[in-house]
Amino acid sequence: MKPEKTPLQEKTIGVAGLGQMGFPMACRIQQAGYQVLGHDIVRKHLDGPIPLEFDPQKFARSCDLVLSVVRDEAQNLELCLGKQAIFKQDQRPEGLIIASTVSPGFILEMKDRLPQETLLVDAPMSGAPHSARNGSLTFMLGGPSSLLENWHPLFASMGSQIHHLGELGAGMSVKVLNNYVASSSVVTVRRVLDACQALNVSPEKLLQIMSESSGGTWYGNQFHEIDWAREGYSAENTIGILEKDVKSFLKAVEAEPLPEDSLLLERLRRLKPYDPEG
Repeated sequence: MKPEKTPLQEKTIGVAGLGQMGFPMACRIQQAGYQVLGHDIVRKHLDGPIPLEFDPQKFARSCDLVLSVVRDEAQNLELCLGKQAIFKQDQRPEGLIIASTVSPGFILEMKDRLPQETLLVDAPMSGAPHSARNGSLTFMLGGPSSLLENWHPLFASMGSQIHHLGELGAGMSVKVLNNYVASSSVVTVRRVLDACQALNVSPEKLLQIMSESSGGTWYGNQFHEIDWAREGYSAENTIGILEKDVKSFLKAVEAEPLPEDSLLLERLRRLKPYDPEG
């Protein structure tokens, strides 16, 4: 006999943004017994396991909760209130979970702009596509405590570390701080890997020793598991997303870039695809 579904599992979870993170997250939610509906402005994953709805009006009336994994603030605005207008439809979802990395202030702005009755939490996650595929993401949650408790099983279907950090915007505040450090580690690890040839050091051995000593970082320790680890900079890829994340941090602290901030952004933009042969 199959176990009865929980009230949350009876709801339809719409996942908007079926990219490298969003699609495997949708698959994990479905595998946990939830009803899932995917949505993207690009027609992709047509032969995959997730039911799809590309029409925003139909998507809006078919979902109870929307998990937004789109790229940035502009795409969230377009999804919710702009061209797609998911939350301007007569029939619309009851709740929105913003998992994109944006500034904390944007979350509060969205609260003011969404219909008053909309349930909203910020739920940025950390990991990489391989963590999304195996359900080991780390979630940083902000929102009403009762709502976060009720929706905790949904986050647990995608992540192994779930942190309830406070009221709306708290999760995003932690995420932009975390991602500033992560972006810095990408630049520094790639710098030393590029220097290996000049010093006649094995990059593989260096990565191993760093992972066992003071040079360990999330990026370096998982260099071979991270899908985008060898990418060079493009505004459209994950290194470009790191640039966006640094800017989200600066927007959150409402500060002009310090010299080290400007240098970090410059170094990210100058990253070339990693080639151990030089």
